[in-house]
Amino acid sequence: MATTTRPVSDFLSVRSAYAPQFPPSGRTIAFITDITGVPQIWEMPADGGWPRQRTFVDERISGFRWSPTGDAILFSMDTGGDERDQLYLLDNESGEIAALTANPKVMHLLGCWSPSGYEIAYASNARTGTYFDVYVQDMPDGEPRLVFEDDGTNSVVGWSPDGRRIVVSRAESAIYNDLILLDVNTGESRRLTEDGHESAYECAAWSPDSSALYLTTNKGREFKSLARMSIPDGEIDWLAEPEWDVEAVAVAPTGGRLAYVVNEAGFSRLHTMDIASGAESSVDSLPEATLQNARGPGSMDWSHDGMKLAFTVNGPAHNPNVWVVNADTWNTNQVTRSDTGGIPRRAFVSPRLVSYPTFDGRQIPAWLYSPAGIRPTGENPIILHVHGGPESQDRPVFNPIYQYFVHRGYSVLAPNVRGSSGYGRTYIHLDDVRNRMDSVRDLEYAQKWLVSSGWAAEDRIAVMGGSYGGFMTLSAITTYPDLWKAAVELFGIGDFLTFLENTGSYRRRQRSFEYGDPVEDAEFLREISPIHRADAIKCPLMALHGARDPRVPISETEKLVATLSELGQTVEYVRFEDEGHGFVKRPNRITAYTAIADFLDANL
Repeated sequence: MATTTRPVSDFLSVRSAYAPQFPPSGRTIAFITDITGVPQIWEMPADGGWPRQRTFVDERISGFRWSPTGDAILFSMDTGGDERDQLYLLDNESGEIAALTANPKVMHLLGCWSPSGYEIAYASNARTGTYFDVYVQDMPDGEPRLVFEDDGTNSVVGWSPDGRRIVVSRAESAIYNDLILLDVNTGESRRLTEDGHESAYECAAWSPDSSALYLTTNKGREFKSLARMSIPDGEIDWLAEPEWDVEAVAVAPTGGRLAYVVNEAGFSRLHTMDIASGAESSVDSLPEATLQNARGPGSMDWSHDGMKLAFTVNGPAHNPNVWVVNADTWNTNQVTRSDTGGIPRRAFVSPRLVSYPTFDGRQIPAWLYSPAGIRPTGENPIILHVHGGPESQDRPVFNPIYQYFVHRGYSVLAPNVRGSSGYGRTYIHLDDVRNRMDSVRDLEYAQKWLVSSGWAAEDRIAVMGGSYGGFMTLSAITTYPDLWKAAVELFGIGDFLTFLENTGSYRRRQRSFEYGDPVEDAEFLREISPIHRADAIKCPLMALHGARDPRVPISETEKLVATLSELGQTVEYVRFEDEGHGFVKRPNRITAYTAIADFLDANL
């Protein structure tokens, strides 16, 4: 272990800047940063300079949109992590904030401005609580108008530059969707796609002349490719078909070029394309990292003259910051310089990409983080960390918790077990419903590989995960109880039937596609739920949860803790009254991860 150990508060003091957007003038750039401890909107000169804070609220800003006229910023914000975002309007000149919605029981999904800047479009579940309809609202003080009513999960993708149409995404599952074209004036709608049960259509961006959408889709293929969809007939032309997912697209407002990002084994590769000729080039002067926001897949934004492209660079040794590339020279420039909490950048560890064989001969990709100088001696303590989702991917981003554990002397293995995204259509479906436990078996083989390769001591391996990763953690210690020395589950699923019954109604249908139908698959879901095998647990367990969690209700953890207590099992429980799905508030994060570190020290 390290002789001088920094507290977790140092690592949680590492700041992030992300989600950059240019105003119409292009002279400045706005972004979200947690420099004050809570994500807020800031703005600074596009070429670098002194930033100024634009919002001063107590809750996190989840997203924002510049108005096309540059006189206002539309933004969204929830309360205490409840994910029930409300919409607000920030006056660019006065700095005054006006609430556009004020129903704390309703979720509002941030949409977009009309090209004129007189209206906004967004989705809301105000009608039923379950389904999301589309609304248009005049700015600054108009009443919302229901323009698209549908018993589905809809969100606004973009308003056409000619002002006539809105593209709506209708989610058919957690990973697939259809696109719908809505005529703003007549209210008429038509589907652009009809295969949303088996295809994804993402990152759709209008062409400047409103004749097409540029997007990513895996229609009829293994990976998501770059495509052009004609409007209104929906015909698709393929523009780039790499053997990895295209994960982001941005079209320059001038129409001459576009940028797209490819997820290559977890790293992001930025490419540009001349739309007329199809000529491509890659931007190679960026750090080995991802172009992701601090809270998930990021987006890019062109300046209105098409000469600058802004995005977020986020890597293991590069905390999230805003970068800009010049379209004339393709030179890159880091615009923001988020603080590293007093920790030298050289102290941050980059992982090695490894793979290990599993029960059916597949190779499971994983990221291995290790303290400097650690070798596979067979004596090391290690944390096997399982991501949530499950349709997600552990990627080489800046993770303050991984860095903290490595600093304390632990290695971390972060596998992308079957069911993870980023590895194609086949891989993501390998854990569906009746194949659920195959992904847990991948954890068994991860443990075996760690021991046989010498990266871990057999009696010094902990398993840890949050949300769906919490289920995986609980399933690992109930299915393979002899493999683990300790376990930490954060806001995880203990009982699939009660989870599907109590989770937000807006999520239930989509989750059933992945996990199974609570009626037709009830017996199977009960069989694989860890709470019904809690008596098999042999290792000490720590559980943490937020009382305001709208996704995995806290009752999942409370029932588990009660069951284990009745069985006389060792369990430590940390409950946060003011957190939702995940821990956002800095004092709570310090409390949570200090407790986890102490727990692991005591048991490993």
